[in-house]
This record gives sequence, C-alpha cells and structure tokens, in this order.
Amino acid sequence: MNNIALNNVHQQLGAKMVPFAGFSMPVQYAGVNIEHETVRKAVGVFDVSHMGEFILKGEGALDLIQKVTSNDASKLFDGKVQYSCLPNEQGGIVDDLLVYRIDEKTYMLVVNASNIEKDWNWISEHNTFGVEMKDISGRTSLLAVQGPKATEALQALTEVDLASMEYYTFTKGVFAGVGNVLISATGYTGAGGFELYFDNEHAEEIWNKIFEAGEPYGIKPIGLAARDTLRLEMGFCLYGNDIDDTTSPLEAGLGWITKFTKDFVNSENLATQKQNGIERKLVGFEMIDRGIPRHDYEIADAEGNVIGKVTSGTQSPSLQKAIGMGYVQTGFTNEGKEIFINIRNNKVKAKVVKFPFK
Repeated sequence: MNNIALNNVHQQLGAKMVPFAGFSMPVQYAGVNIEHETVRKAVGVFDVSHMGEFILKGEGALDLIQKVTSNDASKLFDGKVQYSCLPNEQGGIVDDLLVYRIDEKTYMLVVNASNIEKDWNWISEHNTFGVEMKDISGRTSLLAVQGPKATEALQALTEVDLASMEYYTFTKGVFAGVGNVLISATGYTGAGGFELYFDNEHAEEIWNKIFEAGEPYGIKPIGLAARDTLRLEMGFCLYGNDIDDTTSPLEAGLGWITKFTKDFVNSENLATQKQNGIERKLVGFEMIDRGIPRHDYEIADAEGNVIGKVTSGTQSPSLQKAIGMGYVQTGFTNEGKEIFINIRNNKVKAKVVKFPFK
C-alpha cells in the first residue's frame, strides 16, 4: 500500500482511510453529506495525489497523443487543457484522462490512479515517434480546491489572477510561496475551483497555507466519498464504474471527445459504430419510487425484461433524491422514459433524465 505525502495530516484530522487503487486514501472526515454541501456552497479541499501524471516531450509528442487519444489535441494551445480518452482496439476505453499542453513539444497527461501502469504501457506501446516519456506520478502531489468560494479563498496565495482564468486552462506560477506550481481551472465536482500540482516536498506547507487562507470562507477537507456523489450529480463518468475496457466512448455519451477528423487507435471501427448506430447508451435516471440504485443492479422495462444495468447510483445530498447512471438499450434513452431498477427482487420505478441532475 502506497502512502500519499499528506497521509499523516489526514490521519491527524481524523479521516477514515481506505485502500484505493493501491493507495491509502481519505474517504471521509466529518461525513459525506456535510462534505458534499461544503463543496456545493463554500469551498473544500480534496487530496487526489494518487492520480497519475506523465510528461511527454519531443518533436513527436503531439503525434503520439493524436494516435492514442480520441479527442483532437491539435486544437490545444499553451496553457489549455483537454478532456479525452484512450480507446482500445476492441472499441472500449483504456482510460479517460486530461491532456495539458505545456508548450509545442511538451505535454502532461493526467490519468486515473488505478490505471497508471496500464496507461503507461499502452502509450509506450504506441510510441513509435521517439517521444521522451517520464512518469512523475510518484513525486507529484495534487490538491483539488473546489466550490463557489474557491477563487476568493485562494487568491491571497498567488499573484496569478484566478478569477480571470477560463475553465480548462492552466498556468504555472508561485503559489503559497512555492515556485513552479501548476494551477489548473479544472475539477470533477461541477462546483468550480482549481487543481494544484506540485512536488511532494511542498505538500504540507501548501496544505496548511490553503487552510489558513480559506478559514474565513469555511474551508474543509473533503474525502473521496463526497467526490463521488458530487461528480455523479453532474453526470461525470467514473472509470471502472461507468466506462471501462468494454464500453465505447459513443455508448458512454463521449462522442464530443471522439473526433474522426484524425486517425487514432480503432478510429475506423468507432466511425463505423457511429454510422450504424449504437445499441445501448449511458443515461441518467432518478428514482420515482423509494429505493437507492447501486452499481450492477439490473434495469428492466415495464414487463420485467432486462434492458441494461446500473453503473453508479446514490442518494443525492444536494437534490434529496436517489439518482443513478446506467446503460440501457437505445429504445429506452429518451428523457422522461419510465424504467425499473431491480432492487432486492423488487421492480422500483425510475425515469430517464438529462445530465446534470436537477
């Protein structure tokens, strides 16, 4: 089990630590609902240092990224971030990731913790472009400061004008007295805020200064459990739940990051799938009758025929209702369509809704 740099800090704060993707991670502190509301209404800090970071450098860096990712990275400019995925040869997804263009020949890829080795091997396998690859995951800490008060809470710690940073852009600068911190206007909560990348040695100093500066704004540490409920309310996919090696990006509603203007791994087959139409699609649904949908529960039609399965589900802290995501046959994807979740042998009524959940 690997420890993140702030492991002791989280334990001192009374965090419940759980094994996740080979790391000991804080799953909650004060409780999921309280933490969730803190991020929706004020500002919270997630330690997501378990995530993976790769640096790709060289003349062929863009060519390699174009080959292995589904989105069009040629549209990136210095300081721009792009959401993308790594398609596999079978039409599924190796991982979803963020692509950061540092300069014309240097990129940073941010991948899921559980897929670091898998992604590294996959990208290396396709590196016929002589690109220098460096895995900096082990020495990099990542804090996500999220919520409507994130900008105000952090502004005193940097001369970078945080309020003027557009969504999905980044800059490098001095933050909390530490140089070369990558400040990114990204996040996985839908509540706004920033993600901060820096060397492990500065982790405690930066953490403490963030909490000092954020105190007047009600800043709190937030665990992975609330991160999950927050992303689910937005309809954001979680790798291993909603997308995996067997789900096509088109089925997952990720057609917007699948650009057929270039040639990438398995692009021909995915283009054919787009042309022929998909047989199932990832949808959001809310429960009409009482019951909480859970991962892998069956989804049925009114006659009880199984038409799909739940990939994520929870009782939404903000909306005070049970919500979920799941793959269903394409005849059942329209907004307002009535479906049923099989919960402990009971057919529990739900309806298809649009993302984000309201």
